[in-house]
Amino acid sequence: MAMSKEDLGYFESLINEKKTELLKELGHLREPGLSGNKGVEDHTPYSFHMADQGTDNMEREKKYFFAGREGKLLDYLDRALERIKEKTYGMCRGCGKMINPERLKAVPHATLCIECKSKQERI
Repeated sequence: MAMSKEDLGYFESLINEKKTELLKELGHLREPGLSGNKGVEDHTPYSFHMADQGTDNMEREKKYFFAGREGKLLDYLDRALERIKEKTYGMCRGCGKMINPERLKAVPHATLCIECKSKQERI
């Protein structure tokens, strides 16, 4: 049994809101330093120290990690929007039953119901 048009519309709006927030966050992550133009070069000659370079490199690596993670989530949300268009959104790909709406509110890109997800994590 597929979701109603109203429910699909609700989840489409929810996913689009999450995508907007995520794109803003990705924009903030990319602004100061992912390009490598900022950071160590911004220090005065007096604070140009190996420890400062290490800190800058660590911060840059964290930003790359978070940007990669956010990019993956963006892909998951896009796939969820595709499932909405195909009217297969909310169906568990493990057992074929409908995923609990509360789970979808918490994790709108979920493709497994709680039971199937629990089984998958035990493996």
